[in-house]
Amino acid sequence: MLDREQTLEYIAAAQAGDDHAKEQLIVHNMPLIKSIAARYRGNATEYEDLLQLGSLGLVKAINNFDTSYNVRFSTYAVPMIAGEIKRFIRDDGAIKVSRALKTLSSRIKKEVEAYRAEHGEAPSAEYLADKFEVTPQEIVFAMDSSKYPVSLYEKFDDEENRSVIDKLPSGEESDSMIDKLVLKDVIAGLPEREKKVLILRYYKDKTQSEIAKIMGVSQVQISRIESKIISTLKKAFD
Repeated sequence: MLDREQTLEYIAAAQAGDDHAKEQLIVHNMPLIKSIAARYRGNATEYEDLLQLGSLGLVKAINNFDTSYNVRFSTYAVPMIAGEIKRFIRDDGAIKVSRALKTLSSRIKKEVEAYRAEHGEAPSAEYLADKFEVTPQEIVFAMDSSKYPVSLYEKFDDEENRSVIDKLPSGEESDSMIDKLVLKDVIAGLPEREKKVLILRYYKDKTQSEIAKIMGVSQVQISRIESKIISTLKKAFD
């Protein structure tokens, strides 16, 4: 895979009309395309066609990527690659889900209903993954497989007769979604030590003194690390 700087250089060249740069981006991102295409194997669409569709989605991502979002290109490209494949399958006919996936989806649905009835809330993907001995990603994919994709212009049967696209978030809600993507991307790029401090400080609600004891360093060092993290986050949103 290309590093961040190389990726941005190739994207800039591709957007300027350099076909070679675009080809290189496709080649280096093929593992990503394959991993997404593999999720949709088993329906009437050939795997090679899924790869072609995924590549088309990647090209659209290349053409539309804006570096001002401060997110990794792969983060931006994933939904566009998957969206291109889903759109074709939807327009070409109903998505065919494997029997095993249907069974898992049904079992998950029953467990979610039982858990919600007992606890008053839905279980986490991690809880379900442990329950059914699969990964959290497989849980999400199984649950998503039971949802039939609809057109953005499909009408709701309500008084306003609005389409799906009319109900999509915009303005401040869209900015919030982008901010979350940026934050997720920045945190993912932090060194492991800084990630640990961040988690203990803001997710586990530990004091600097408590973190210092856990990590075997001084409180001053923890304070410096926290200041560095905050500075990194601020730069991402400038």
